[in-house]
Amino acid sequence: MNQSIPQKIVIVEDEPKIAQILIDYLENHGYQTEYFVSGEGVLHYLENNVVGCVLLDVMLPNAEQFGDGLQLCKEIRQFSQVPIILITARIEEIDRILGLELGADDYICKPFSPREVVARVKALLRRSQLQANPAEKQESNTQKKWYLDEGRYQLKYQQQTITLTAVEFEIMRTLSHSPGNIFSRSQLIERIYHDHRIVSDRTVDSHIKKLRQKLNVAFGDMEWIQSVYGVGYKFVMDL
Repeated sequence: MNQSIPQKIVIVEDEPKIAQILIDYLENHGYQTEYFVSGEGVLHYLENNVVGCVLLDVMLPNAEQFGDGLQLCKEIRQFSQVPIILITARIEEIDRILGLELGADDYICKPFSPREVVARVKALLRRSQLQANPAEKQESNTQKKWYLDEGRYQLKYQQQTITLTAVEFEIMRTLSHSPGNIFSRSQLIERIYHDHRIVSDRTVDSHIKKLRQKLNVAFGDMEWIQSVYGVGYKFVMDL
C-alpha cells in the first residue's frame, strides 16, 4: 500500500462485537482504526485528523444529542469529502437513497461479511489514492477550458471548482468522455462499481440528482446531464 495515503479508518458503531470484528479485520489488512460508540466526538476528530474512510452506522445511541448516522453524514459533508460507507440494519430502499443523497459514497446492510466491508473500503481508497499525488493524470479539455482533476476529484470550469464524491466523479467522467452517447443505468453501474455488487437503478438516479445539484449551484442552471426517458443518461453540455 502507498504509505502516503491516509490509511486510518474511523468506525462509528454502537455494537461492540460488530465494531471489534471490523477493527480486527481492518487492522489485519494493514489499516489503523479509530473507534466511536456514538456520534460524540466524531466531527471534532474528523476536523482535526486525516483519515482514509468512515464506516458509519445509521442507528446510533444518543441520537438526539449527537445525531444518528444520517445526520452525521450530512454534517461531515459540510467540511470534508472523506469517503463514507453507511452501515445499516434498515433494508428499506428509501433509507439507502436518503443516505446517498446526504453524501454517502456507499452502504452495506447488516448482517454483513467483514471481508466484504474490507473489500468496499479498499475499493473506495483505490478511487481516492490519486488525491495524494496531484501530479497524476488529469482529464482535460483545454480548448473548452474545463477539466476533471482526477487527483482531487474536482471539476473546474469558468474559474470555479467543485469537489465531487468518488461515485459522482466516475459518473461525470464516463458521460463526458462520450458526449451525446446514451448510457443505461446498468452500464453506469458497471463503470462505477467494479466489484459486481447489486445496485438498484434508483441508486444511480440518486447520485445523478446530487451531481446535477452541485453543477447547477456552482455554474448556473445549465443542462450538463440529460435524462433519456426509459433509457438512461447522456452528457449534453456544450461547454
